[in-house]
Amino acid sequence: MYSLDQLKRGFASPNLFFREANRLYHRRLNTRTHNISGIDVFSEDWDNLLLLDACRYDMFAEQSDLRGQLESRISRGSSTAEFLKGNIRDRELHDTVYITANPQFYRLQDQLGASFHAVENVWMREGWDEDYNTVLPETMTAAAFDAAEQYPDKRLFIHYIQPHYPFIVDNSELFDNEQAFLKPDEAGSWHQLMTGELTASRNDVWRAYRDNLSRTLPHVNELLDGLEGKSVVSSDHGNMVGERAYPFPIREWGHPRGIYTEQLVKIPWLVIQGERREIVSQPPLDEHEETDDDIVADRLEQLGYV
Repeated sequence: MYSLDQLKRGFASPNLFFREANRLYHRRLNTRTHNISGIDVFSEDWDNLLLLDACRYDMFAEQSDLRGQLESRISRGSSTAEFLKGNIRDRELHDTVYITANPQFYRLQDQLGASFHAVENVWMREGWDEDYNTVLPETMTAAAFDAAEQYPDKRLFIHYIQPHYPFIVDNSELFDNEQAFLKPDEAGSWHQLMTGELTASRNDVWRAYRDNLSRTLPHVNELLDGLEGKSVVSSDHGNMVGERAYPFPIREWGHPRGIYTEQLVKIPWLVIQGERREIVSQPPLDEHEETDDDIVADRLEQLGYV
């Protein structure tokens, strides 16, 4: 069930040990593969689904000035991998094109057994920004416009990486000591906060996280203005920034899989009405992109997956 390395890490860090205990509680001793209380997003009514990775409902509700009717939903996962497994496993989504800044679908595609009409891996191509080690929101907006033009009769599933780590705003004044959070040359800092390897005040981390969303919203608004059809802005999961988990009340950071606190699974569901377009299901295009496994691993590491 657990590898020797995992057990060693758990005993070396009490927080990781109790995180695993919380996960066993939420997943009912691992009898559940995802959050069964969450919605099936592909059964919902939309033409365009814009996903903001790791965006909490409360943060979005406070910061967003996007037009539309804001509601909330419960996600099927507290991580991207879990969200994908809970929503698309073994499904034929041939009326949908997936435009994504996140490599998780590519990494898990054999396990997922899902098929879209087409997948645009923006992270794989020139869309990856080598300075920030992520896909910038303006790059995703441009890629989504290209897809809308290329696939006018398909649902568009548009997966921005922000406000997910890494933070693309200049918060250097917040993190200027040797133990600062989110050093520009290190990935996995949520994990390092959890283990105590790095320290930072919750207020500083919260501010940087919020700024990442503020940096992204104008580009989402630009896309909404240019898309036809009914659009929804949502998220795959939320994020914890030092709040207490349960039943073991450790301070939790990031978005560990299999833990279903409100901060992790309550997501925004902003509905923007538009003139509907005709959606047609067609067989997948034979355009499977491949890249070196080392590149995938590097991209995931830069995005904080450890």
